[in-house]
Amino acid sequence: MAGQKGRDVLLKIGDGGSPSETFTTIAGLRAKTISLNARSVDATSAESTDAWRELIAGAGVKSATVTGAGVFKDAASDAAMRAAFFAQTAGNWQLIIPSFGTLTGAFLIEALDYTGDHDGEAAFAVTLASAGAISFTAA
Repeated sequence: MAGQKGRDVLLKIGDGGSPSETFTTIAGLRAKTISLNARSVDATSAESTDAWRELIAGAGVKSATVTGAGVFKDAASDAAMRAAFFAQTAGNWQLIIPSFGTLTGAFLIEALDYTGDHDGEAAFAVTLASAGAISFTAA
């Protein structure tokens, strides 16, 4: 796979529609980190061969965290993210990574920061924590 431009990563929020949900772009993130984690469960005991650690496959908790910063696309996208934060309900989000794939699932906004310089644009930083199963669709 060839290298990807970081500026092409998009953050989208779902409208909760049923049967098909529509996702709207909140922002192209200027800085972002995607962390996928799978905690292990240690099953080591006195009977473990030569005291080597033993792990139970598939027994741990999986999680995803997305942190990003950027400039809102428009006033509506700012309002949608602010509403999601104050509601503190898990909504569906998409993180689109061109030529790689799309992560989709329920996330809760853990942190939402606003910043701005007197001679620059207003910006935001957000931390999303997974609140359910996350799916991955390859590009």
